[in-house]
Amino acid sequence: MLNLMKRLGYVLALAVAPLVAQAAPLVGPEALDAALKGDAAPVVLDIRGQGSYEQGHIPGARNAPYALFRGPDENPGALVSEAHLTEVLRGLGLTTDVPVVVVHQGSNQTDFGSAARVYWTLKSSGFSDLAVLNGGMNAWAQAGGAVETGAMPAVAPSEITVTFSDRWLATRADVQAIVEGREEATLVDARPEAFWKGETKHAAAARPGTIPQSQYFTHDRWFGQSEPSLIKPDLVRQLAEENGFGPGDRLVSFCNTGHWAATNWFALSEIAGIEGVRMYPESVVGWSNAGLDMANVPGLFQNLLNKITGKY
Repeated sequence: MLNLMKRLGYVLALAVAPLVAQAAPLVGPEALDAALKGDAAPVVLDIRGQGSYEQGHIPGARNAPYALFRGPDENPGALVSEAHLTEVLRGLGLTTDVPVVVVHQGSNQTDFGSAARVYWTLKSSGFSDLAVLNGGMNAWAQAGGAVETGAMPAVAPSEITVTFSDRWLATRADVQAIVEGREEATLVDARPEAFWKGETKHAAAARPGTIPQSQYFTHDRWFGQSEPSLIKPDLVRQLAEENGFGPGDRLVSFCNTGHWAATNWFALSEIAGIEGVRMYPESVVGWSNAGLDMANVPGLFQNLLNKITGKY
């Protein structure tokens, strides 16, 4: 069973140069504000719903609701097509040579997963200058950042064409190879323990339980107790070291639908700096619905009891 993290302050990037040139994965409100006033200002990509965006957003932010980067209701973790991503990113006027800062609401640890999933998607689409606003829109407002209201202004479309890299992607076939011992890697379940044990399940999953041979490390451990919406880089690095994660490790992060898993991927890959971390986006929903073997599946009586008691 895994165990992870410690603390850091708010701002990882302190000025425009680190945000752009070094592609720091997290940025605080003060650093983002400074970057937006510089010559090489990043694009702020607000992934909240249109209503929340229009009620108040960072000036100049472009709105791309999280659902644009997700699969259908029956398998929300599934990858969207390259053609779909190309259309979305062209409409947003994005190009890979301009830095992007992803902004979520910042309500809690789960909310961070949406930003991490979009970050992972953009990185896999060829973007290298990327960051997430640590604490999201809530942190921006608390820091006194400027806010504007209304619909997103028109932007000139870009000519980007997305070719999705598999460098940070684990496919179902990859996971099957790990389970069957044909590939060596550690499967890390980002869900709370009750999911891993099969005591509860996602509504879209065919069965409760987990992928065989997996360990769990809950996605919310990367965040401080007193500031649950802020990921803590020092804590990430501390816990990664304490749990034996390091260069050369091959890890595959999964959850129910590739949301919580994105947080674990982000922490281990982008902050702890472990290059061999991939994410299985379809996760347990896709795996279970494909009829593949599961571990920790409750017996018939326990399964019935869990349904009666409302656990799933």
